[in-house]
Amino acid sequence: MDVGSGPGEATGDSIPALETEMADLWRRSRARVRVLARQVHPQLDPAAYPLVVLLATRGPLRLTDLGAALELDKSTVSRQVDSVVRLGLAERSPDPTDARARLIGLTTDGRARAGQLQEEQLVHWRASLATWPEDDVRQLTALLHRLGQTGLT
Repeated sequence: MDVGSGPGEATGDSIPALETEMADLWRRSRARVRVLARQVHPQLDPAAYPLVVLLATRGPLRLTDLGAALELDKSTVSRQVDSVVRLGLAERSPDPTDARARLIGLTTDGRARAGQLQEEQLVHWRASLATWPEDDVRQLTALLHRLGQTGLT
């Protein structure tokens, strides 16, 4: 059954190739996350890498906000936070707006490691896409955002 039938709509003919490319991209991304996690800390669980990146990007967050942003349940995020805290990359601190709550934020070491890796990744992305026209990068970014809005990813 075709997904679309009107002009400009995706047909069933193009969907299998897209699905294959996306599956390959996800597989390569998982492998890349394992490498990046080890660059942050040799014992960092790759599953906790997105948590470190999120804290590096947004700063300290409550456990519930981490769970919502990562789309993970509280117990999973709690285990990941515990592991990152044990490695000395993150710490819990009182939330100044609510004495009952705790904020999870990166330590000085965690910020330094994540920041260095982010800088290296930016250099890597720029070098990898150096031959791409800027409009292509913008279009890919817009299309990936649009794809993310479909709920497929």
